[in-house]
Amino acid sequence: MSVVIIGGHDRMVCQYKKICKEYKCKAKIFTKMSGKFGEQIGSPDVIILFTNTVSHKMVRSALAEAEKRNTDVVRCHSSSGNALNDILENICKA
Repeated sequence: MSVVIIGGHDRMVCQYKKICKEYKCKAKIFTKMSGKFGEQIGSPDVIILFTNTVSHKMVRSALAEAEKRNTDVVRCHSSSGNALNDILENICKA
């Protein structure tokens, strides 16, 4: 399963990758908006938005790309490792 994480803290990127690896998920993590952000997202199975630590512009861009590719979006206000664990646990169960 491929996952794109949008938002979160720069210092947590390694931990996010480690958690995703535990659930056998490939992860792309974007903590900041880049020039060609929409093109870099690709076509993941799930997009996880950490809404507390992401700009409105980045959210709009991610939602537009998700709509184009018919990708599921999960929003979470917290950007902690435990929050990511809970999200991935629920996704991998289904």
